Amino acid sequence: MIEPYNDNLSITAQCRLLSISRSGLYYAPKGESPLNLKFMRLIDEQFLRTPFYGSRQMARHLRREGYCIGRHRVRRLMRLMGIEAIYQKPRTSDPHPDHKIYPYLLRNLSITKPNQVWCTDITYIPIKRGLLYLVAIMDWHSRKVLSWRFCVEALEESLMIHGKPEIFNTAQGSQFTSCDFTDVLKAHEIKISMDGKGRWMDNVFIERLWRSMKYECVYLKAFETGAQARAEICAWMNFYNHQRPHSTFNGRTPNEVYNGMKFQGCAPEHQRQAA
Repeated sequence: MIEPYNDNLSITAQCRLLSISRSGLYYAPKGESPLNLKFMRLIDEQFLRTPFYGSRQMARHLRREGYCIGRHRVRRLMRLMGIEAIYQKPRTSDPHPDHKIYPYLLRNLSITKPNQVWCTDITYIPIKRGLLYLVAIMDWHSRKVLSWRFCVEALEESLMIHGKPEIFNTAQGSQFTSCDFTDVLKAHEIKISMDGKGRWMDNVFIERLWRSMKYECVYLKAFETGAQARAEICAWMNFYNHQRPHSTFNGRTPNEVYNGMKFQGCAPEHQRQAA
């Protein structure tokens, strides 16, 4: 728009004609300061423990930990991260006013086999100079992560590799209510289920996945770049699916449950005594 080397019009004249300030032309947006990035990590860690904390309570918590920070700063950072207390859903799950909201189909439903129900959710990953957003698709019965990355691409990848579920459950976020996403499900004749408004427990298994991933990988690694985040999360997802034992399944991994494999190791003591 602005031509710095125009021989006929100076930069000042071009800015005046376009009704923009000269200072605005040279402004380069800056990322968050190292201190704010530290606060964001602390807020996210505490939010996983106490998702009912709003900005006031979160600011009190940080001040008790020895940090000089006010409520307004905490509120701005929480908004930037897309998190709010559980009585209001996170901004990553705000519905679009023009998108259709589907009913929740899982209440009182007995989920007994893989590929009966899939679910998805989105979370934020902190890196040194900002945020990344991660979406994962999980098999509800086995807790296996079928794919993870961007929204529609993750869905199409899961369908191509693993077939299709009977029901697909999501939050009410605009990413999941968009036609780009729901049309893929409709084309495969998959029933669409959505969490109730403000009911984070309706998708509790993938919420637990985010908690485990952040405590076991994200916070331990302190990612510098997006490339590092992708590599480390990929390694952790493989560990989660294939090596991490799950107490719900008596020590079997999600991949073993998903594929109907027997326990690969010594049985728990109570099972040995029963035998």
